[in-house]
Amino acid sequence: MASNEPSSPPSTPERTSPIGLESYISGTTLISGDGPAWKDVFVQVFSRHRVQHPFLVPAVAEPLIVWVMSGSATVEERDLGGDWAVNRVSVGDFFLTRSPAPYEMRWQADGDQAFQVMHLYVSVPLFEKVVREMLEKAGGNVTLKDISGGRDTTISHILNLLHGELVAENSGSALFVEGLAQSLAVHLVRHYAVADTEARARNALPGSKLRRAIAFMAARLDQPFDLHSLAHAVGMSEFHFSRLFKKATGLSPSLYFIRQRVAKAQQLLQETDTSIIEIGMTVGYSSPSHFAQIFRRETGLSPTDYRRG
Repeated sequence: MASNEPSSPPSTPERTSPIGLESYISGTTLISGDGPAWKDVFVQVFSRHRVQHPFLVPAVAEPLIVWVMSGSATVEERDLGGDWAVNRVSVGDFFLTRSPAPYEMRWQADGDQAFQVMHLYVSVPLFEKVVREMLEKAGGNVTLKDISGGRDTTISHILNLLHGELVAENSGSALFVEGLAQSLAVHLVRHYAVADTEARARNALPGSKLRRAIAFMAARLDQPFDLHSLAHAVGMSEFHFSRLFKKATGLSPSLYFIRQRVAKAQQLLQETDTSIIEIGMTVGYSSPSHFAQIFRRETGLSPTDYRRG
């Protein structure tokens, strides 16, 4: 049984190892599978702080599952400079990532139960072996989908069994852990693997979805920005949509929305005699001072000076 509660995490690198990642996330390490039985998977159980402020999660080479074992929380993720994508999670929900780049997270637990999670890393050699045998492809040509707040009864069953071995005397049965690790890797490849070429295609937002998203925003400039509704309108998760939208446009969806508002306001200021207060309300700003602040930030001029030309 090990305990680790860093008071001030070190400067965060872009990449780290499974054993290194724990030092960048606040909380207590309850137990860690580091005996001889655990060569194919590295497993840790953490008790997390109830409120976690934004922090950078370094990328790791190994496929990572984060599985909620106790409690519930609102968990938010975003790419650097992107929009927060929100997931409500409870016992049995999981996150799956093999992200090549760091990203940010934050959360707030609720209820009376401790917020405890399991981190499980599948070793790269095991993952590549399963890919070769199942797909007849090199492991480096296959990656995994990003899953946030998913639910999978097979994954939960295997992780429950692995937890039982983790807390067993003598660190569990090496043969049983090896079999569970292989079963988990097969399940991940069977249900969540994508070819690297497909992954690259998934990292580009199709033109039809981009046009639909832009039109969706343009029709709602007088309403608050709503990432959930926007992502739903194009049939994508919030986190995945935010990531691909920024790659396609160079802007986060929320900043793109603000610039749509400002562009509409510029048009109305030049083409109509509508009052500046009314124009601000038309593009979603009930406060004239807030509208003026945003307009000046984006154009370098106040609405009045812009109208004067």
